[in-house]
Amino acid sequence: MARRRMIYEGKAKILYEGPEPDTLIQYFKDDATAFDATKKATIEGKGVLNNRLSEHFMSGLNAIGVPTHFIRRINMREQLIRMVEMIPLEVVVRNYAAGSLSKRLGIPEGQQLPRPVIEFYYKDDALHDPLVTEEHVVAFNWASQQDIDDMIALALRVNDFLSGMFLGVGIRLVDFKIEIGRIYDGDFQRLIVADEISPDSCRLWDIETGRKLDKDVFRHDLGDLADAYTEVAKRLGVMPKSQSRTHSGPKLVN
Repeated sequence: MARRRMIYEGKAKILYEGPEPDTLIQYFKDDATAFDATKKATIEGKGVLNNRLSEHFMSGLNAIGVPTHFIRRINMREQLIRMVEMIPLEVVVRNYAAGSLSKRLGIPEGQQLPRPVIEFYYKDDALHDPLVTEEHVVAFNWASQQDIDDMIALALRVNDFLSGMFLGVGIRLVDFKIEIGRIYDGDFQRLIVADEISPDSCRLWDIETGRKLDKDVFRHDLGDLADAYTEVAKRLGVMPKSQSRTHSGPKLVN
């Protein structure tokens, strides 16, 4: 596909204009960042893995009636997506204590929470994506109370789907974040899951060993990030289990 006009470049992805009205092409980069992009690296094959893993999760959500922006994969690094009006929030679902929750509340990392906890973070790199309350969300008109209720319902459905999928391959879904956007049909608004779902946006621990299989590997120098993501892809059947990663990057199944 011919390269089109770039619309936006983020830390891990680039958005280009799409071939049809109200579509975009989402390109997954090999860049890895942590700690508000103060730590950066290029991880060979990461973009390929995240493209295919996000496709796997988004397609599964579409199939069970959870609407997403994903339309189809174009190639190893690009996918065709719907253009949406993004809500400027990260919606975080926590099943176990980890990361900032453990630090804020003093809960031991790895402790199971009484129920899934949903948090909202305002997307602003300059402010380090601060935690906000539902009152902030409504008061500053980032979303309505009905939007909040709908986002919580979407997030819980995604959590149920992902938790079961990962449990089936011996992985604990500790927490994850999604982003949500609006699409319009005349005056009717619908909220859908957008951005990506990948090990970049999830905390994933091996159930038996506790080995981390997510971006914490890069954050805390725990090993090779691409190897961790490759392990996730193998377990989910996105990459053949007998396939090993080569210098040219991972080879995934079609």
